[in-house]
Amino acid sequence: MSGKFFIRTFGCQMNEHDSERIAGSLVSQGLSKASGIEDADVVVLNTCCVRENADNKLYGNLGHLKSVKESRPGLKIVVAGCLAQKDKDLVAQKAPYVDMVVGTFNSTRVGSLLSDLRSGSTLVEIWDGPKPEEGFDNALVAERDSLYSAWVNIQTGCNNNCAFCIVPAVRGAESSRPFGEIVKEVRALARSGVTEVTLLGQNVNSYGRDLTLGIRHGRLAGDIEYYAGEAWREGPRRLAPLFADLLRAVGSVPGIRRVRFTSPHPKDIRPETIAAMAEVPSVCEHLHLPLQSGSDTVLARMHRGYDSKRYLTQLKAARESISDLAVTTDIIVGFPGETETDFEATLEVASEAEYDGAFTFIFSPRPGTEAEAMGDLAVDPELIAQRFEKLKVVVDRSAYAKNLARVGRIEEVMVEGPSKRSEDVWSGRTRQNRLVHFSAPRSLEGSGFFFVPGAYLDVRIDYGAPHFVRGEVLAVNYLPKAERPRILLTSS
Repeated sequence: MSGKFFIRTFGCQMNEHDSERIAGSLVSQGLSKASGIEDADVVVLNTCCVRENADNKLYGNLGHLKSVKESRPGLKIVVAGCLAQKDKDLVAQKAPYVDMVVGTFNSTRVGSLLSDLRSGSTLVEIWDGPKPEEGFDNALVAERDSLYSAWVNIQTGCNNNCAFCIVPAVRGAESSRPFGEIVKEVRALARSGVTEVTLLGQNVNSYGRDLTLGIRHGRLAGDIEYYAGEAWREGPRRLAPLFADLLRAVGSVPGIRRVRFTSPHPKDIRPETIAAMAEVPSVCEHLHLPLQSGSDTVLARMHRGYDSKRYLTQLKAARESISDLAVTTDIIVGFPGETETDFEATLEVASEAEYDGAFTFIFSPRPGTEAEAMGDLAVDPELIAQRFEKLKVVVDRSAYAKNLARVGRIEEVMVEGPSKRSEDVWSGRTRQNRLVHFSAPRSLEGSGFFFVPGAYLDVRIDYGAPHFVRGEVLAVNYLPKAERPRILLTSS
């Protein structure tokens, strides 16, 4: 099969990695990447449904693609991901010109299903859960966008029952990938030149609990180390998560300089995970710890499993154990029943937590969630908008203070590429995941100095803003493999 494909991704890092695997399935069928929709033979929309505007984005994009397909009847349109899993046949009813609809459990079958498409009809294949005979969706076939940084899936699904969250309905129950398979993938990535990996899961802190339970009950037979790792095999074999062991194992893979993870759940964060973060040099000093609300009443209504005191205690313990730790969070404004007192509690916790950054969201009811049925407790949208702006002031103030405190420090920055706004300015990330902008030093102008995506530089920070810092390059600590493409920076 020949032709080109283009994938548009909506939503979280999990979706980004799913798109890499969908791309791998298409490449395996002989297709290559297109630069955009205009030169693509297959367009895949990999969807999200965490918030209501995700639905609008999908059907807005499909409306545009309808006109494209009318001018190019041979174009194949595929809808994949969480919204496809939720809406199922509804996608084809609303947009009958779509050629294929696949869900979250079989998204990597896109490539193999292309040959089954028939003109004038929509192929809908939605699995209700993973199929044992298919095994864990193997990320080794992913067609990755980055040569130096990689997502690594460690689990799918979620066993929590947060009242606002649709993820369990579209991703299923929690299922951990075998320990040995993850480490094998990371080793392969390191051999290929990848130096940074991000471990992905809906609740990474609970990784492996289902594996240890499966071994104990005889559902997982064979090589115990493959399923649960050497440390668990040689230890007391407790029925406990394996995430701390995984951090240590992945962090010890030769060539891996940075290990990140997302997302943990505050109720499941354990002392051994904090210890691994503190003791393993390659595990980055960044913890994303979703608060969602600072009100104990709202947290209980959300079924989060912790209160504000417990959250702040955990945060304090992490900062005391991990030197120079950066902390980011998620906060929802306007959850049903949120009073002014509840919101003030959120402001107080956010202020005390002094976050390095925060993702703030306005509550959006999702179909099938418990919160959807709380319409009688809905908060006035105008009031929500006012609260949202107040919260933004608090979190931006602490982020600005944290970034100003970096001025004068020398940070190790991994180069990502030219800035979106100027090719003369480059961007990268510190170990704390701060965005850094920098230019070539004047002393190196005209010397053939190269900035290379994936390189590690020493940068002295000389400016701080709420959402980024800026600095001057002092030294190059690491360059990727020689065969990788290098881009010459032209400075003014």
